[in-house]
Amino acid sequence: MSTNVLDCIVIGTGPGGEGAAMKLAKSGLRVAVVEAHTSVGGGCTHWGTIPSKALRHSIEMLADYRRNPLFQRTRNQLEVEFPDLLRAADGVINDQVRTRYRYYQRNRVRLVFGRARFVAPERILVERPGGGTEELAARHFVIATGSRPYHPPDIDFSHPRILDSDTILGLQHTPRSITIYGAGVIGCEYASIMSNLDVKVNLVNTRDRLLSFLDDEITDALSYHLRSGGVVIRNDEAYTAVEPSDDGVVLHCRSGKKLKTEVLLWANGRSGNTRDMGLEEIGLVPNGRGQLEVDERYRTALPHIYAVGDLVGAPALASASYDQGRFVGAQIADGESDWSLIEEFPSGIYTVPEISSIGRTERELTAGQVPYEVAEADFQSIARAQITGHTVGMLKILFHRETLAILGIHCFGAQAAEIVHIGQAIMSQKGSANSLRYFTETTFNYPTMAEAYRVAALNGLNRLF
Repeated sequence: MSTNVLDCIVIGTGPGGEGAAMKLAKSGLRVAVVEAHTSVGGGCTHWGTIPSKALRHSIEMLADYRRNPLFQRTRNQLEVEFPDLLRAADGVINDQVRTRYRYYQRNRVRLVFGRARFVAPERILVERPGGGTEELAARHFVIATGSRPYHPPDIDFSHPRILDSDTILGLQHTPRSITIYGAGVIGCEYASIMSNLDVKVNLVNTRDRLLSFLDDEITDALSYHLRSGGVVIRNDEAYTAVEPSDDGVVLHCRSGKKLKTEVLLWANGRSGNTRDMGLEEIGLVPNGRGQLEVDERYRTALPHIYAVGDLVGAPALASASYDQGRFVGAQIADGESDWSLIEEFPSGIYTVPEISSIGRTERELTAGQVPYEVAEADFQSIARAQITGHTVGMLKILFHRETLAILGIHCFGAQAAEIVHIGQAIMSQKGSANSLRYFTETTFNYPTMAEAYRVAALNGLNRLF
């Protein structure tokens, strides 16, 4: 074994691993990053966030083309297949990979490709892809290996008609019909994508409503627009068996329903990537979903080993994972951090139309007996939305009736994931700076989608008496 002990070894190059590695390198520490796959970026870049959002963007462009009266003579002549969308996503993935390679090179972070396995609390063995091994030692470790789709043992995922959110990216045709089991973020996003390709979609939800962590009015709007696009939503269902055949897949439901479609997309849960890492041998035992328990500083049961990202459970967002990595990097480099992770962060759901929210919902405020009021702006009345043709949607601000403090922001429609950040910035202010009046006393560019904040704020103030 080499006597050259590194300051830190980061395992995984997704957002969490990258955030940690960059912070550590910029702090002057000697860092190595181990990546099990052939290129950097992790699941976020190759199988999750980037490809699915690139697919969604292409679908939205297609919908805009079909809707635009300038192209009414040719819009029905354009045929786009699922593999065409995947090829468009490949360009984005390649650009992201090249960008991230430059980050590591510029900051002199050593990249080691291979599978890491702990052989001692301070040492790992890296099995190289082409054979051979290398042993590395460090004073600290950051495990950021991400997650993979959960596979129930009674389902044959080797069958070509049974897909998960990774393998669907290898689909070589547009199916005529698809059943999506699981109506979480991934399931709803792919339901939007497929329905806009004129695929018949069954969206099977194991709960009583879609995305129940969101505001009820937002999820009602999502359900309406999915259904108007031809998606059949089946709430409160659970599978008992999945039966594949040469011509399709039958999903057997506990209610007695049988849903047969050309393919099945399993989008129900994810498992942490902790398998075969030697964790149990050094005293770190993952839970049933392959996740590691951590404290408020993201330390595992071994204080010199940290874990971040999907590996530690919720929120399992790329944005939050990157910040967790930076936070851990500061802990290792400085022994503390001069900043803390925010407690409330925005969610972005890239359905068509997209959704974003931060803060509390009406349901939560009502249960907490908080005196609140609602400020709304319908996109159909916003000039920029009328120009672009994206008039579906609304901005909803929940605010305290007495202090006017912003309590929650919920947006449904085009650019929702961008729009929410304006409200997030004001909502994070302390005291009287967090006030609905900011939006009525600020001049917004016209025409913009941001103007919806002024329209909504005036609407909310008019509700007070």
